[in-house]
Amino acid sequence: MLRRLYDWTLARAAGPQAEAWFAGVSFVDGALLPIPPELLQIPMAMARPSHAWRVGIIGALSSAAGAVLGYEIGALFYQGVAMPLIKMTGHLPQFEAFMRAVAGNVFLWPIAFVVMPQAAAMAAGSVPLGIGAALAASLVGRGSRFLIVAWLLRHFGARAQVFIDRYFHHVAVAVLAILAVYVVVRYAL
Repeated sequence: MLRRLYDWTLARAAGPQAEAWFAGVSFVDGALLPIPPELLQIPMAMARPSHAWRVGIIGALSSAAGAVLGYEIGALFYQGVAMPLIKMTGHLPQFEAFMRAVAGNVFLWPIAFVVMPQAAAMAAGSVPLGIGAALAASLVGRGSRFLIVAWLLRHFGARAQVFIDRYFHHVAVAVLAILAVYVVVRYAL
């Protein structure tokens, strides 16, 4: 079953709507909900390694556009919208600690956009950071993540696909274990 899902994802990743879906997921991830866009970026770059940089740039720009929406939510609707969204995702304690830590430190903002892009965008709008600084922090922090993945896939994607095809079962079990640990660490702790 996982093999069919993997093959289906690779086929869609090379399809004509792949970039639009990826841009949409990256936008939502940058603004509202933690949906890892790398789940689309990786198969897209593996399906067409010559497009790895293009896909990385689409992700970086879409995520930055999402950060602008998150910033506006934080600036205009902090109490009515941003705070309930943060509570809904279970990140209120981390958000409050983050606000205290980075409110006056411009060098921590790009890191925040890598780790918690949605909370960082909303927090940037609720403190006197400025939209330009928030956009720059998103592009540096989140954008670098997309571009690092693009570079890795451009240089190692073909070899990685051969490896995955050969050892699919082992790779699938390892990926599922990593995802389970991620979910436990992010949401249960």
